[in-house]
Amino acid sequence: MCELFGLASRLPTGINMSMRILAGHGSRAHHLGDGWGVAFHAGDDALLVKQPTPLEESPWVDFLERQHVHSRMVLAHIRHASQGEIALRNTQPFSRELGGQTHIFAHNGNLSGIAQRFPGGCARFRPVGGTDSEYAFCLLMERMAPLWAAGSVPTEEARTAVFAELAAELRPLGPANVLYTDGHHLFAHGHRRTQPDGRIAAPGLAMLTRTCAVDPEEMANAGIGILNPQAMTLFASVPLTGEPWRPLEEGEIVVASAGDTAGQPVEILGATHAPA
Repeated sequence: MCELFGLASRLPTGINMSMRILAGHGSRAHHLGDGWGVAFHAGDDALLVKQPTPLEESPWVDFLERQHVHSRMVLAHIRHASQGEIALRNTQPFSRELGGQTHIFAHNGNLSGIAQRFPGGCARFRPVGGTDSEYAFCLLMERMAPLWAAGSVPTEEARTAVFAELAAELRPLGPANVLYTDGHHLFAHGHRRTQPDGRIAAPGLAMLTRTCAVDPEEMANAGIGILNPQAMTLFASVPLTGEPWRPLEEGEIVVASAGDTAGQPVEILGATHAPA
């Protein structure tokens, strides 16, 4: 399965990424992926770097390890192909414009028959590639579009409801772990993934909320270099450090905001939906 990573911080923080170290935490650590990508949100736009090549073959991976990109929201994905050829158009994260904002999406799992389950579900937003993940993203954008039509940022509650509704419809198709950000909030949906014993079961995502200084050495060992430690919320397919990461329940939705007025990332917990 693919590997996911997400971060939402109170203020822009300098981050560099070691995608190879991140890949080493996954259930297929011996295989460094069929493609990789990372998105750094900056205001209404995002810097998106991705390649459809294994990590060990990419010079861009070395470049990212040397750079500290400042961002309040980061989303990364390491692909192990299940649907669609190995090509740039099938490499995550995916991005689309909606409401004058760049939206970023990544999915871990295999949603069998998604196009047949939602025929004609993609009108304005159409897949460029041939993956189930991008199809799911286009479905989400179609459903989010009416909320953004007024020209202002929709309420957090309205966006969460749309995200949760689609997540519930995706779960019967297969593992549906999702990270999605519109630049204002980072939405996470935990489901199932291949566990070390080979079972496909929960948890599919884990989260960690930091409200104190980050141990630079511990995070660096996890593949994340942070210049200015601060309050932040992190998501990953598996715990990256020895800290008390909390596994998301099957079907749980968590929402983290960046730069909220309370001065810390906000989480909406308890939005757990019974698995299909």
